[in-house]
Amino acid sequence: MPWQADLHRPPLSDANGSALWELLFCTADFKFSYSAQTPQAQVHQGWIREHLQRASDHAGALPDRLQVFRPQALPLLRTSAQALGIEVEARRHTPTLHRWLQNRARWYPSLANATGVAYDPLQLEPPPPLPLPDHLWGQQWGFTSLPAALLEQTFPYQPMPLGCLPLERLPRAMGLADTTAIAGVVIDAGPQALALGRWLEGVAPAWLRYQAGDPDGLILEAGLHDRWIITTFRDTTVGAGGQLFEQRKLNSRGLHFLLVRPDASGLTYTGLWLLQQA
Repeated sequence: MPWQADLHRPPLSDANGSALWELLFCTADFKFSYSAQTPQAQVHQGWIREHLQRASDHAGALPDRLQVFRPQALPLLRTSAQALGIEVEARRHTPTLHRWLQNRARWYPSLANATGVAYDPLQLEPPPPLPLPDHLWGQQWGFTSLPAALLEQTFPYQPMPLGCLPLERLPRAMGLADTTAIAGVVIDAGPQALALGRWLEGVAPAWLRYQAGDPDGLILEAGLHDRWIITTFRDTTVGAGGQLFEQRKLNSRGLHFLLVRPDASGLTYTGLWLLQQA
């Protein structure tokens, strides 16, 4: 079973005034949780491995992998866990851990060793978005939507070499009505379709976002905190489609999709990614 994991610096200090760091583990159902704190000077691989072992004693077994959303925590958690044969997965969606961190952030100010510093445990500093490599861009693209029932009954059964369709993100698994419009972006990439699909596999898409501006843009959030500019445009009609895209995402609890295909014939598809904005 995977554990969601974090290593962060809460607004707490020890008796000497040194900043404390906190290690957290929990399961997705929160039937198991574990926390440990230590001064910054003691944060190292040996300390993390020690508490992984202690946590596993409480849980009854080591996890098969750790899911980590914080980029700064990833290198140390990865090297520490690998020594115990535990895989570490970079993952934006760790909702149980996020809720636990938010609850703890409300609890910290009541502690005697609280520093009083404002703290948002989920705040990350994303880098500026990078342009999509020119050689990958397709022939045309557009905003679209499909009723939830049609999406679930068609695309998952189409032969596609690439993509990601987690079962928990299928509309019915999310409790969405069959008639809910699921927003999407379709890219007809022509000869570049397979190369674009493989590039998407590599960057691990998280969600798409329409961004109004001068020009407007379509932004791909990927990996832990990477951002890519898929395309920019000044067409007001396309901009209206982007606004509708965002509204439909709100109506579907963030669920949307990205479809890459060679052309608009509907005969072949390269990849489908079912995404959800956090």
